[in-house]
Amino acid sequence: MHISEGVLSGTVLGAGAAVTIGCTALGLKRINYDKMVHVAILASAFFVASLIHVNIGPVSVHLILNGIVGLLLGLAAFPAILTALILQSLLFQYGGLTALGVNALIMAVPAVAVHYLFLPLLGKSRRLNFVAGFLAGLVSIFGSCVLLGAALWFTDEQFLKTSIAIISGHIPVMIIEGIVTGFCISFLVRVYPEILPKKV
Repeated sequence: MHISEGVLSGTVLGAGAAVTIGCTALGLKRINYDKMVHVAILASAFFVASLIHVNIGPVSVHLILNGIVGLLLGLAAFPAILTALILQSLLFQYGGLTALGVNALIMAVPAVAVHYLFLPLLGKSRRLNFVAGFLAGLVSIFGSCVLLGAALWFTDEQFLKTSIAIISGHIPVMIIEGIVTGFCISFLVRVYPEILPKKV
């Protein structure tokens, strides 16, 4: 779900970079340095999951795991996701440095949103733990698809059909991502509850 260099307009690239820089600065302030290892592990999981691609129709899809990253990190998801995207861009030429701000925004905004939406469900029961994880995985992917489509549409309205194809192609990924995130969250809450952020 990376946007390559040369696709987006300068206005969209500039706006994406500005918002990403601001949100990353806020995220860095929110990191609890006693739990820095959690940020590193979740950034690594995001990095690895994004490398495995499967072709579905006209689009290539992959697990993203921004739902679990956002659910457990909140605003700290911005620096975690941005770091992973920088490494992907430098090592594997995914996306590109000029599109880095928009790509980070597309992944991190839904991640942060699911943190505030579904974190209150965690720790109450095993069923709610799974439901929170499932919804975080599904909603984060849907949100990322919508933001990607919006970035393309704001660049050129002729990208509308492409945007619809991207969202449609990712419907199976939304469901799979929800199931994977649900099981991961359920497992983590049961065996390592310390990873949960404090509820505010």
